[in-house]
Amino acid sequence: MTDIAHLGPVELLTPKPEQTLHFFHELMGMEIEGEEEGSVYLRGWGDYQRYSLKLTESKQSGLGYAGLRAWSPEALERRVAAVEATGLGEGWSAGARGRGPSYRFRDPDGHRFELYYEVERYEAPEHLRPTLKNQPQKYVPRGCAVKRFDHLNILASDVRANRVFAQEALDYRLYERIELDDGEEAGAWMSATIAAHELIYTQDHHRANGRLHHLAFWVDTREECLRAGDIFVDSEIKIEFAPSRHAVAQGFFVYVIEPGGNRIEVTTGGYYVYDPEQPTVVWTEAERRRGQFWGNATVETFHTYGTPPIEGVDHQP
Repeated sequence: MTDIAHLGPVELLTPKPEQTLHFFHELMGMEIEGEEEGSVYLRGWGDYQRYSLKLTESKQSGLGYAGLRAWSPEALERRVAAVEATGLGEGWSAGARGRGPSYRFRDPDGHRFELYYEVERYEAPEHLRPTLKNQPQKYVPRGCAVKRFDHLNILASDVRANRVFAQEALDYRLYERIELDDGEEAGAWMSATIAAHELIYTQDHHRANGRLHHLAFWVDTREECLRAGDIFVDSEIKIEFAPSRHAVAQGFFVYVIEPGGNRIEVTTGGYYVYDPEQPTVVWTEAERRRGQFWGNATVETFHTYGTPPIEGVDHQP
């Protein structure tokens, strides 16, 4: 058990707030939990916190911040001390909607994070109250009906530096990584839980800083992933990467670009790590060149596109 319980709510920036909200509410099937100060808060039907996604209007697309919930007040204090020792801390805030005091910091690449412990659990209104007492909200069959926020993939100019920071300052476990022939690290899949991945760093093609690769949302079955593809096509949402299966972490997926320009994944599958001495799986450059698990080639933009895009060189799929 690490000091971090799990990845918390994330803020997504969009230059097209109305279209992006329609995408997440109507097509992804998320519920609107509330609105305040230019932001809309949404949740999947299985999220136990009040929300897992904060949409904020911005001139550029990309990641605003990612939340990290600690296991306890003591665990929060330990992680804050570890981050402060790196010189990357930015200090405390009173907290955000539905949670208590939060400690703000940046990783070596410049991505913003907020560490916290105190949260308000979601209490469903009457029309969303579940029959199952051990489920936070009833299932609503709208759009993809995503269950919860699953993982975050962020781009980095130096994957190894950020991976080491996540391990040493944030107490993350490294489950898989990619090492190129020249020794450079091109990807790191980490988790604070038994899930095969929760926080991912991949190499920024343009060696830029602080950019987003994608946010991933969970559904329970492969059939739901396939159905998501149909929903996106019928709604004229660009599918960047058609449904298939990853080799790294073994997840089943479909990737799209939402109207604001951010890459979004609907995912299921993968594996769980119960072994406390699980060895890190290292993938070689030749192995990754093969493509995905079933041998289908990875689309080029999956390696080159991120948000916010770099003007003149980073073209949306």
